Amino acid sequence: MLSISQELKQSQQLKLSPQQIQFQKLLQYNTLAFEQRIKEELELNPVLEEEMEMREDNDEPTEDSSSSEEAQDEADARDDEFSMEDYMNDEDYFDGYELYAQKHSRDDTFQPQTPARESLSEHLLNQLYALFLSEELIVLGELIIGNLDDKGYLERDLKEILEDIRNENGYEIKPDAAEELLKTIQTFDPVGIASRDLKECLLIQLQNSTFDPYYSHIAEEIIRDHFDDYSNKHFDSLIGNLNISRETLKTVDQLIKKLNPKPGEGGDVPAEMNQIIPDFIIEKVNDEYRITLNDRSLPTITINKTYLEMIQEDPDKKEKKKKKVDTDTMKFLKEKFESARWFMACIEQRRETLLKVMRAIFERQYKFFAYGTEHLKPLVYREISEEIGMDISTISRVVNGKFVQSPQGIHELRFFFSEGISTDDGNEIANKQVKFKIKELIDGEPADNPLTDDRLAEILQAEGIHVARRTVAKYREQLRIPVARLRKRI
Repeated sequence: MLSISQELKQSQQLKLSPQQIQFQKLLQYNTLAFEQRIKEELELNPVLEEEMEMREDNDEPTEDSSSSEEAQDEADARDDEFSMEDYMNDEDYFDGYELYAQKHSRDDTFQPQTPARESLSEHLLNQLYALFLSEELIVLGELIIGNLDDKGYLERDLKEILEDIRNENGYEIKPDAAEELLKTIQTFDPVGIASRDLKECLLIQLQNSTFDPYYSHIAEEIIRDHFDDYSNKHFDSLIGNLNISRETLKTVDQLIKKLNPKPGEGGDVPAEMNQIIPDFIIEKVNDEYRITLNDRSLPTITINKTYLEMIQEDPDKKEKKKKKVDTDTMKFLKEKFESARWFMACIEQRRETLLKVMRAIFERQYKFFAYGTEHLKPLVYREISEEIGMDISTISRVVNGKFVQSPQGIHELRFFFSEGISTDDGNEIANKQVKFKIKELIDGEPADNPLTDDRLAEILQAEGIHVARRTVAKYREQLRIPVARLRKRI
């Protein structure tokens, strides 16, 4: 028999409001993405508008001197002054028009845009169309170019492409003609494009190069007949099989290394990806470091004064203004005003949160900014979280994808976080320092006798850094350095 019962249970659940979710999303944006997000909001919310008049730099304190107690006190005061709760609980929010201008100025300095580049596909198609081929071969060439992977290799078998043409277009192209067209495309700029494997790619480049014919011939023979021996650095075997001197093999090796194993790589990279826009700038001025949020190019947003007057009450008569606005329009405007208030509060809260985190990182890694990489300290998100009183997830959102420009160069914020490794003197060093040491040792190793992972671990142990061989191997792989056997040079 089926029984039905009711039960009353009390529980507590923590849920984020839509506004809190919006704030967390804004934290994740870097400078370029955040600028685009502001522009999107300006388009979506008619109540918001961009303040076109540029404010004076002195109107807004954007810099923070981390070595000055007075500047730190001012920064803490700003942190107390601006919060979402203050914005939302302020009954006089609509009373002053000046409150709507955000506290960051615009930078109208001319910054030339990177000119649009011709993509790799467009570059290849233009060369294809210049051949004045039949319509059938043009279609085949377009399909070949359309089936190239990121490295420039032909992903699909040529027979499959011909089968597609037969099924979709109703005509056949002979395999010999297709192969001839493919070989022609492989000589396009960049040479070696549309190859089917690495051997073919290197051979095509050698056959179309202007290198010394003697060394080029030996290089072709090595790639065609002794590719495995060359890939595995079996130099003695190559010298014996080809009956050449070590000096000749060294010259041929240098020639092969001039070839491009990935002719298509980087062909379609967007222009905006060619540069990094730092989110923070750290400068040393008069023996003091100043931390600046790089937000001067962001649009300065404000509330549209016309819409503001439509819903404001007359402070003297305590009645609606004479402008008659229907109920639906008034409801719509109030909703948009509420959305605008939250968005503007989120912008200011985001700014203060970013600066808090950056200041905390700077204080922990002060020696790095002052003296260099060898002074990088171990640091984890939890330390910053406890210091500024924010959740670890907030720290993660701030750090991810953000960059800082300092006297030591441009670094992603995640660069400053790493686990510690114990040393003989009882201290800890960042694992990034261990990676730098490994790279230095490998850079200085003998060409004919590279250091193995075991030997690297022994050297580090002798210096008081306790790491296992597998840890050395892991760090070496993260540095994209091959094993000792493949680092052997002639």
